[in-house]
Amino acid sequence: MKAPLIGLGLALLAGAAAAQNIDLSQGGPVEVTAVDGIEWRQNDQVVIARGEARAVRGGVTVESDRLIARYRPRGGAQAQAARAPTEGPAGGGEIWRLEAEGNVVIFTATDRAEGDRAVYDMDQSVMVLTGQNLRLTNPDNTLTARDSIEYWSQRRMAVARGNAVVVTNDGRRVRADTLVAYFAEGAAPGAQQAAAPRPQPAAASGTTSPGQGSNLERVEAYGNVEIRTAEEVVRGDRGVYSPQTGLARLLGNVRIVRGDNTLTGQEAIVNMQTGVSRLIAAPGARVQGLVVPQQGQQQQQGQQPVIQPAPQGQEAPR
Repeated sequence: MKAPLIGLGLALLAGAAAAQNIDLSQGGPVEVTAVDGIEWRQNDQVVIARGEARAVRGGVTVESDRLIARYRPRGGAQAQAARAPTEGPAGGGEIWRLEAEGNVVIFTATDRAEGDRAVYDMDQSVMVLTGQNLRLTNPDNTLTARDSIEYWSQRRMAVARGNAVVVTNDGRRVRADTLVAYFAEGAAPGAQQAAAPRPQPAAASGTTSPGQGSNLERVEAYGNVEIRTAEEVVRGDRGVYSPQTGLARLLGNVRIVRGDNTLTGQEAIVNMQTGVSRLIAAPGARVQGLVVPQQGQQQQQGQQPVIQPAPQGQEAPR
């Protein structure tokens, strides 16, 4: 039989910016619960929660097998030496680092991050996921990676490393060694409505109303870039993709493959909504291609085309 949940409220210093996305550095206190107990190491200024551990702050929830919260006196690292190490997290301390280990899930009302281990740095507002089956999901896109996923909440940026893939709900897919995803201001993942919203400069954090998910604005791809549509595969050294327009631009050793046909050049513009690609040669060079006329060969051999016109008076098949 499972032991009852043990809870502990940990007070954090709230920042001046509005609460936003998967951002544990903003908001009120953090509530930590666990099935197997919570250990408080006063001299080390660490709180460890074990067994179905959970930390909740505002609209952000962290779940894992074990949670480690590292705290310090309010005021940051400069105040560290001025306060006694035995001062508790609820007695004026602030958590500056949260570590989650084992079956990690971090979620808001709309977004979800998964991995084996997660580290959240409150000072930099950055979450780093490592381990197996790394995934960052929102209502419109899914970002996966082999090595790590970083999410910089105040920069509205995610970095996926190692066989990184972003897939949209309508099947568009971009793959590369490294993907850098930028989210539009005012629609960052899991953001909550600010008490007094006001315009922010480009370098500041964005806000959004409750229930809004991520609005992916741009994806930069580096190394072994591959874009797949329903009809073709486009590869290159690097690229930029805009989900809002559906256009992708690839540069360097570009190759477009559609069936048995192959085109090569220096640059390609791919419309992932229409499936139309345009290949551009390098200065002083030519676009090269190998086109296999399969349909023409069939007609020369007397074979019927795949799609025939409907008999007179009947509708064409749909």
